[in-house]
Parts: sequence; C-alpha cells; structure tokens
Amino acid sequence: MSYRATTIDELQDIAYRQDTHVRPVRHHLGITAFGTNAWTAANEGDRLMPEHEEDAGNEELYVVLRGRARFEIDGDTVDAPRGMLVFVRPESNRTAYAEEAGTTVLAIGNKVGQPYEVSGWELWAEFQLAYEAGDYDAVIDRRETLEASGYAFGLYNLACCEALSGRNEDAIDHLRVAFERQPSLRDLAKEDSDFDPLRNEPAFRELVG
Repeated sequence: MSYRATTIDELQDIAYRQDTHVRPVRHHLGITAFGTNAWTAANEGDRLMPEHEEDAGNEELYVVLRGRARFEIDGDTVDAPRGMLVFVRPESNRTAYAEEAGTTVLAIGNKVGQPYEVSGWELWAEFQLAYEAGDYDAVIDRRETLEASGYAFGLYNLACCEALSGRNEDAIDHLRVAFERQPSLRDLAKEDSDFDPLRNEPAFRELVG
C-alpha cells in the first residue's frame, strides 16, 4: 500500500517522564525520513511534554492539532491555540502545558544538515519509568519487545539495564548489536555510567574501542 492513515487517538498512549503522554506517530506509520510523535494531555493544566533541551543540532517544529498549549521556551511564554506552529532551535530549553483538556501537539524534528537516523526512542519510552525507578528486571523481563523492534536505542538501553543488574554477557551481546545498527552510540557508551560494571570486561573494552 502506498499510504497509511490514522488518528492520534488510535495510537498507543505511552506514559512518559514528568507525567507526560507520548503517541508514537513515526513508528506507527513507518516513517523513516524524519522524526515525529504526538504529545497529549487529558486535563487542563497537565504538562504536555517533558522539560528538555534538544542538543546536537536537533531542530523541532510543534503543531497544535487541538486544544490550546502554553509553551515555555528559554524563559519566554508562547500562547499556542489550535493551528499554531512553534519552531524551536537546538539547545533551547522547552516544555509545554495544556490550557484546555485534550490538547494535542505534533512534534517534528531532525538534526540540521544530517540525514534522519531512526533510533526508535519512542518504543523505549514505555520502559523509561521502570528504568528511572531502578526496576531493571521489569525491563529485562520484556526484552523480547525491544529485541523484536530492532531499534538500536532500545537495545542500548536494555544493555544498560542488564549491566546494572549484573547480566554482563547479555549486556555486551545487546550492546554489540546496538553499535552495529547505530555506530554513534559507541561514543555515548564510553562515558555512560550505566556501563561502569563492565569497564573491566575485555569484551566491553574491545567494543567501545
């Protein structure tokens, strides 16, 4: 089929950081040329997206699909009713709140001057809260989901959980696959404290160079 059609409400509602909810638009539709996901808020006053900065040259465009949002960007407030486009440059601190129940914002982004690299972070999103709570076994028990997705980012984070829970061989195996699919993750692993339990493992040292 040459097209796919859906609505935001048909997509999986994933509880994410800072009490936000993300919908995996890019993954659901099979988009590979650019990143795009939706943020939804059930109630007025709910946070729409986590407070964060996009580094490494990543630009983002936010489109208010329904409701009304209040963006907070580098200390400025932007009122964004339905239909408003809000463009945010890299390394700018941003978040948004729902001014009306049911507010929905579509986010579209990519790194400046680089082809889009599919990381699959949105599939990892449903595991993020367990990871932050230190419930690594909850992630590992569902490793088949991350393995089946084939996305490097999820496999990398699965390896983090395995390293932190003492499953060194599994961590190295998943890390090897993650590097093969997204070589840029190798530099991240060199400084990632989650892999401190592996620092003395010859196989890990060989992997990260």
